Amino acid sequence: MSNALIALEAQVRADLAKTAHPNAAWLTPKLGPDGRPALDVLVVGAGQSGLATAFGLMRSQVSNILVLDKSEKGREGPWLTYARMHTLRSPKHFTGPDLDIPSLTYQSWHEACFGEEDWRNLDLISRERWAEYLLWFRRVLDLPVRNGCEVIEISPAAGGLLAARVQTAGCVDTIFARKIVLATGQEGMGDWIVPEPLRHLPSSMCVHAAQPIDFASLCGKRVAVIGAGASAFDNAAIALEAGAAEVHLFCRRAEIQVIQPYRWLTFRGFLRHFCDLDDAWRWRFMRAVLEMREGFPQATYNRCARHLNFHLQQGAPIDAAKEMAHGVELQTPRGVIAADFAICCTGIDMNFAGRPELRNCAANIATWADRYQPAPDERSPRLGRFPYLADDYALMERVAGETPWIADIHVFAIASTMSFGASGSSINAMTTAVPKLVHGLTRGLFRADIERHWASFKAYDVPQAVVERRMPVASEKQ
Repeated sequence: MSNALIALEAQVRADLAKTAHPNAAWLTPKLGPDGRPALDVLVVGAGQSGLATAFGLMRSQVSNILVLDKSEKGREGPWLTYARMHTLRSPKHFTGPDLDIPSLTYQSWHEACFGEEDWRNLDLISRERWAEYLLWFRRVLDLPVRNGCEVIEISPAAGGLLAARVQTAGCVDTIFARKIVLATGQEGMGDWIVPEPLRHLPSSMCVHAAQPIDFASLCGKRVAVIGAGASAFDNAAIALEAGAAEVHLFCRRAEIQVIQPYRWLTFRGFLRHFCDLDDAWRWRFMRAVLEMREGFPQATYNRCARHLNFHLQQGAPIDAAKEMAHGVELQTPRGVIAADFAICCTGIDMNFAGRPELRNCAANIATWADRYQPAPDERSPRLGRFPYLADDYALMERVAGETPWIADIHVFAIASTMSFGASGSSINAMTTAVPKLVHGLTRGLFRADIERHWASFKAYDVPQAVVERRMPVASEKQ
């Protein structure tokens, strides 16, 4: 470890000590049905959002927590798996999980590791460096993370607790907690979309972009990329760089989307107060944002356009796909195009019933379609399937009283978007979204313990001062 990084870590400790007030312990562990202390909060997912949530809780003196992730250490989140861009798309000065502690920012870590001049010359942060930074963040804060642990079921338990069944390599264990945060990224409340016309194709011929893909095997092949967002261009670029004979990128729109709506909405008023708007405004904004999709930067487009065998097909939704002896024929309004392999970069869809951890409550999770009916020209069945969340990111019941325990399950992921805007999966929103989540969690914990706090207050008898009783002098007796 370099002297600069050693000094930075000392600065982190000093900064946290100086800003720790109020640091009094205020929670008493509740015993679970197994006789052991239950967690105050279990965080599922140790990517950037899960780590930031854990840090925020510990800053609020909620230290009886645990973070679980099904991936091996260092492989949490998308950065070293299905993220295929060279760099983050966020500008380098955007802060994230540091929660406004300067010594914890990516910039501070980068300068300590590579020097201030390297930072000044840096254009965008590489995804590999970002993954490395998150591991440092986790280590320097000593966050309680366990890898190789997958939550496979959540159910109610005695004493108002939640029971999480956790699958590890060797066994299935049960962890009891007062609250659970699902910081499970993109597919945490559903799954990746394969367009209906392609769903009958075998995986040897068609996959979604989040699956492992052997791009080297595409050398000399005809590749179809379905979708026109930033990730579609990333996958097309890697296929081209791997030597694909030709790559066709299919865009439904007549003209491809080049505006990045998330750049516009990155201001504190929107990020902090979007969730305070009424349903009509929230729906109107997020329908417009999500149906625009994420625009791609110039470098992402250039990475594809430099290849003469890259073909952008605009106004070309896939109407049908016919499996052939050697590949697939894709039928579009612009004609038929043959491919050997198709990659679907078409986003995610909500499907609570498809998530094993939610099987005990999936049918009673309220959605936006349950709570709000937009005007006919603003309707979207896909967005209507997003969960309708409470103001603390908690799940709400479709039918009140059937599953009241889901009020202690909080969703901090892409599924939060319709209710909170950019939040659980957005670097640009962390400085406002994480504190809002943490405040909601601590509010719930405090309210649930209010009788104990009242009893503690009534029993509080620590004097602030000692008052001496003076004996009256002779003149005072007369």
